[in-house]
Amino acid sequence: MFKLNKNIKTNRGMSYVELIVVLSIFSVLSSMAIYNYGAFQANVDMKNLASDIALKIVEAQKSSLNGVLPLAGAPFLEWKPSYGVYFNITTPEQFIYFADLDQDGVLYNPDCSTTNSECLDKITITKGNKILRIEKCTDSACPPFDSDSISSFSVSFKRPNSSAIFSGASLTGSEYIKITIKSPKDNTSFIKVYPSGRIQIN
Repeated sequence: MFKLNKNIKTNRGMSYVELIVVLSIFSVLSSMAIYNYGAFQANVDMKNLASDIALKIVEAQKSSLNGVLPLAGAPFLEWKPSYGVYFNITTPEQFIYFADLDQDGVLYNPDCSTTNSECLDKITITKGNKILRIEKCTDSACPPFDSDSISSFSVSFKRPNSSAIFSGASLTGSEYIKITIKSPKDNTSFIKVYPSGRIQIN
């Protein structure tokens, strides 16, 4: 038979002090992870919103170039399909995708519930995010933040050109339109629309 060594000490559990230290470390690490996740998620939401806005502008450009006919009763024999996206700072939680039926580059009526509107889709911005500012910039700089921004603006496209038609702003040379969006956590992102029709997200 084997004899047990009486000198071997039995294993003991954690003491209260050790348990408190471990729980404290776990709580600190969990708090840091949750805080960083919130900031990370807000940044992802901003990038997604910027992509959604840019994709809607690209959709207007492609629909115009492809000759998509949106509405029954439009003068198809004379009308070249023209689409655009409309923004207004007074309603920063939405923007409107429209068919420019009268070819003036402007949304006829932003009230999408009426029958005489060119509005095709009113996109609502969620999670407390909003369009903060619309401004005309150059390659070198944008105006100071406290200066007057553009209150309402639309970008549209007319077949057969892929270049952008701006309403609410007159651009020359290297100028472009910069749309700033913001989250409740003060995360920001930018959509840049160039006269050539190029869209850039920052």
